[in-house]
Amino acid sequence: MALECNIGAAGKAARLRLGLLGVAGGVALGILTAVGFLPSLAWWGVLGSIAGGSFAIWEARAGWCIVRAMGFKTPV
Repeated sequence: MALECNIGAAGKAARLRLGLLGVAGGVALGILTAVGFLPSLAWWGVLGSIAGGSFAIWEARAGWCIVRAMGFKTPV
């Protein structure tokens, strides 16, 4: 499957912002878990947040959206 550019500049910017927020949220969640404020089960949330945010950043860089590639129309 070729990754053809399927989003414009506005979509790239939106995905980049969401990705950065996801990674930052994952780091904050990781800090709260490391100091014992949250239970150790929260490490799964840290992993998911950082992985999802990183994927969104990659989508912004590549100009490709997996949701659009599946045929759904996104507003941005």
